[in-house]
Amino acid sequence: MGNCVRKPVKCAHASSSNFPPPGATKPNEGVQPITWTMRMNIAIDVARGLSFLHGLDANVIYRDLKASNVLLDSDYNAKLSDFGLARDGPTGDNTHVSTKVLGTRGYAAPEYVATGHLTPKSDVYSYGVVLLELLSGRRALDEERGGFDDETLVDWAKPFLIDSRRVLRIMDTRLGGQYSKKAAQAAAAIALQCLHTDPKNRPPMIDVLATLEKLNTPKDIPRTARPVKLDNHGIKHMNSPYRITKT
Repeated sequence: MGNCVRKPVKCAHASSSNFPPPGATKPNEGVQPITWTMRMNIAIDVARGLSFLHGLDANVIYRDLKASNVLLDSDYNAKLSDFGLARDGPTGDNTHVSTKVLGTRGYAAPEYVATGHLTPKSDVYSYGVVLLELLSGRRALDEERGGFDDETLVDWAKPFLIDSRRVLRIMDTRLGGQYSKKAAQAAAAIALQCLHTDPKNRPPMIDVLATLEKLNTPKDIPRTARPVKLDNHGIKHMNSPYRITKT
């Protein structure tokens, strides 16, 4: 499966049309950091896309969610791209799909890496990483972060996530404090739930979507659910922002 983008993509980073961690640009690059509202819009768009995929009768698992697979259009609407690793999810009494471990270090769920067992909750973990990138402005793997060579963003952030009094210490300083502290703590709590080591304790994406939408007022999120029509594993192009086609 592949992805088509309806509008020309507006680069959020000077060298890429993909979504980078929003604070990844350096101050002298002349690119303004993505605002809090934009970040939450991106998080909601990605959650909506995964919710749609997981809700299909075939239960499609994206398997390779990462920042570079999220494209932004000229209005900073987020669209999922590169469905080359997507798989049909478990059916019947099956609880998982056994498959060769593929994906990206720093984003792949630990149980999937360890066993090759793939479930929709594997995507939920990866989503937690992307949400953490949006909150912190840091990359899932960043050699410049310091610490241990194999330390991921999740390793670095979890001690702060588990204590709501310390959550604000992970927030991207480029935001200049221009965000709701309560909303930031709530979004961080969602990220922590998504990153739970036990996949059974991770929320389904439909619940993540609903919770994130409640964090923003209708004024901040002028989005409504769009009707969709299914075509095998694809989405009819005219009705959805997630334009998936087989390749």
